[in-house]
Amino acid sequence: MKSRMTLLLAFLLTGMLVLNACGGAPAAPEDEFFYVEEAPAATEAPAEAMPEPQQGAPAESESVLKDGSVYETGVENELPVTTHLIIKNADMRLLVEDSDIAISRITQAVGDSGGYIISSRVWNQTHLDGKNYKYATITMGVPVIAFERTLNRLRDLSLEVLDETASGEDVTDQYVDLQSQLINLEATRERIKSFLDQAQTVEEALLINQQLSEIERQIEEIKGRINYLQDRSSFSTITVNLEPKLPDYVPPTPTPTPSPTPTPKEPWKPGETVESAWETLVDAYRVIIDLLIWVLLVVVPIFAPPVLIIWLVVKFVTRKRSKPQ
Repeated sequence: MKSRMTLLLAFLLTGMLVLNACGGAPAAPEDEFFYVEEAPAATEAPAEAMPEPQQGAPAESESVLKDGSVYETGVENELPVTTHLIIKNADMRLLVEDSDIAISRITQAVGDSGGYIISSRVWNQTHLDGKNYKYATITMGVPVIAFERTLNRLRDLSLEVLDETASGEDVTDQYVDLQSQLINLEATRERIKSFLDQAQTVEEALLINQQLSEIERQIEEIKGRINYLQDRSSFSTITVNLEPKLPDYVPPTPTPTPSPTPTPKEPWKPGETVESAWETLVDAYRVIIDLLIWVLLVVVPIFAPPVLIIWLVVKFVTRKRSKPQ
């Protein structure tokens, strides 16, 4: 009976600690510093909720984050500072002279800043003059300490900044709250482990182990969220859209089609018609008379003698044959 009462009290105490851990710490004002010397969330808990120090305790009982301070991102030494954690993003649309040269310079700028290319897309688009021009979209991640310097380099390599948008998200409150939740959950996990050592039956051990698995799952989720916020605040995202400078297009001037000029109608002149007909008749008679003159003076003298001789020979032969024998 005493063992069951002890187990019941342990579960009640565990539930109170879990609720306290999930509740989180209140958000700190923006004008205050985030220095915490010795994990206050754990020290302010009731004395009976804290596990007794044990010899040879596992290293995982200590939090990855030693306190609730805000750490500077982008540096090697993790020293608590008073700055806020800001997730920065920027979107730029640049007009460039040559897209290939601009892509090469952007890649070099990302490498010099210690960043990396997240994604890139390059495509060609036909202009009104019938030629293809290259466009590109590049998304990069750069260290937060090189964010402004990288933006300045991108502005310098363009002919004109067509559009630029920069934004930031303050995640300091989330970061500090997750730190407090992590410390409380780790303390709860150690307390449950001590209860697991005191379990006398298999059923009690299984119930305590189930609670321990749930606490460890929550710890891993919070650690993953903390790592995500640290990584996102350490590297800023910049998306660059490149547009080439297009030549001025002058549409060809269409050649006008000349319209036919209507021929004006001449008025009716019967007198001129009679005169023209009379001249035509005179010309016709003149041609006929000239032809007759040529026939009489040229054709007849040439062909008349041979024709006459042939006729006489034919006449003579015909008459000779017609005489009786």
